[in-house]
Amino acid sequence: PWLLSTILCDKFLQHLPLNRQSDAFAREGIDLDTSTLADWVGACTATLAPLTTLIRAHVLAAQRLHADDTTVPVLAKGRTVTGRLWNYVRDDGPFGGPAPPAVWFRYSRDRKGEHPTDHLTGWTGILQSDAYAGYNTLAKPGRQPAPVVSAGCWAHGRRGLFKIAERDKAPLAIEAVGRIDAIFQAERTINGTPPEHRLAVRQTDIAPLVDDLFDWMRECCRRMSTKNPVAHAMNYFLRRADTFTRFLTDGRICLSNNAAERALRGIALGRKAWLFAGSDRGGERAAAMYSLIVTARLNDVDPHAWLADVLARINDIPNPRLHELLPWHWKAHQQVHNTIAA
Repeated sequence: PWLLSTILCDKFLQHLPLNRQSDAFAREGIDLDTSTLADWVGACTATLAPLTTLIRAHVLAAQRLHADDTTVPVLAKGRTVTGRLWNYVRDDGPFGGPAPPAVWFRYSRDRKGEHPTDHLTGWTGILQSDAYAGYNTLAKPGRQPAPVVSAGCWAHGRRGLFKIAERDKAPLAIEAVGRIDAIFQAERTINGTPPEHRLAVRQTDIAPLVDDLFDWMRECCRRMSTKNPVAHAMNYFLRRADTFTRFLTDGRICLSNNAAERALRGIALGRKAWLFAGSDRGGERAAAMYSLIVTARLNDVDPHAWLADVLARINDIPNPRLHELLPWHWKAHQQVHNTIAA
């Protein structure tokens, strides 16, 4: 809302004589009512909806997606309830894919598993996520057009062991973190290379590290109580060995779900500023605007400059050319224009 309000204030002031701009800003910029700002965001969301639709189509054309969600407080009858913002990230960079990165956000009032099932209706491919059970329906046999292939997040699993190692200095947790870090280090050498190369290196260099880790964890857990925190953290891997080892059979799969977690970072920071969404409609608007703003940032595009330009031009561009306003096309056009101007 702040970003859009700034853009719209700029547009408003541009149409006033200079001697009236300061008075207008004092009157309209500082004392703007919350409902006015919300109306502005709503108008922008509606105007930019075609671009949100294009981003959704681009994201769902991917063969592999990252998925995650985070909380968003929503005002409801004098109190707040906990809604969710879900994100689905397309990032083909780790396996050398040429498609630009993008993220599509959705809002829901709760965290029921029916939401990701609805969001990904008609999509099939590889879904990287944490162990949230709500994604399980997507992988069930018989799902149409086909079950999704689930891939686990090693960073998420490592986090539990790292906390124990840091807090309790538990030797087994420290060793587990060291073994996992060796796998991450081996993965860094193949980041950005084609899937075939990644797969070959994984089969020869990384698979033995993974096999040794899982054999060692099983042996450790046999000697510990199931109530032991270290055993609990290790069993997070062992109970989902198929999803955690899936990256060894497909070069497109990442070792972690960090792409989705990074895309949610702005929401965590934003909650400290805007505190809550005023309604479900506000949550839906937030999801649409985050889709646009975070996608711009993923493509190294300044959201303020991009949105200001797009809002000024979008109504004059015919539908077949709307894709030209997507951040990666807009960036390429700006670079060409700047080169010609120079």
